[in-house]
Amino acid sequence: MSDAVTSEPRADQPVTETIDAFHRGAFHILQPKGRGHRSGMDAMLLAALVDEGRAVKVADLGAGAGAAGLAVASRLPKAEVVLFERSAEMADYARRSLDLAENAHMLGRVTVIEANVTLKAKARNDAGLIDESFHHVILNPPFNDPGDRKTPDVLKAEAHAMTEDLFESWLRTAGAIMIPGGQLSLIARPESIAEIIDACGRRFGGIEITAIHPREGENAVRILVTAIKGSRARLSLRAPLIMHEEGSHKFSPFVDDLNNGRAAYSRR
Repeated sequence: MSDAVTSEPRADQPVTETIDAFHRGAFHILQPKGRGHRSGMDAMLLAALVDEGRAVKVADLGAGAGAAGLAVASRLPKAEVVLFERSAEMADYARRSLDLAENAHMLGRVTVIEANVTLKAKARNDAGLIDESFHHVILNPPFNDPGDRKTPDVLKAEAHAMTEDLFESWLRTAGAIMIPGGQLSLIARPESIAEIIDACGRRFGGIEITAIHPREGENAVRILVTAIKGSRARLSLRAPLIMHEEGSHKFSPFVDDLNNGRAAYSRR
């Protein structure tokens, strides 16, 4: 699920990383090649869930190289974004992505903090995850089951394999650092829907869930979830998003707009 454009490598050296263009070249990401998690369409759809015209602070939890957070900052010129990433290596990729000339238009509005998003209480605040300081929290958590076929790439395994209480621990942090009335946004596999709803608990309400299907008649491969801190509104299932036009690999016009930063996926 990727629409990134990768830069051409130099012929005289091995390629260990790439510079990838997103939103039709509106911003670029430096990413490891052949190891670790490589961001693509999931990150772009996640970023599309943030629909704001005002000045807001956005936290990207488990940001990796920063694709989702940078997509928000690139599309929303008034947004201030903090990328939280546990892996020192991936945090370094995010910092170096910010240094790219192609991302100069976001200078001063995006920062990277190396922190474990599952920290609690004082340790969480000391790490920079400050209570009630963000209007939006976005997350694309590791959603592969630990029993799935394992990869020998440790960096990729950390980014992809979930822990037993993943959604509970990540949404606990999201709820703590978000202002009352703030919006939670995440992308996950459909199999995680019950765990997500359970983890929202009394922290978040007004849950809206959208299933993403490759084509008409095919099973969903992802879900988009938004919720509001402190809301008591009931859960709603929205109309599905169909990625591809019938009989082709071409994205539907609306999905293509979401993927390339030309539209936001607003709450109802």
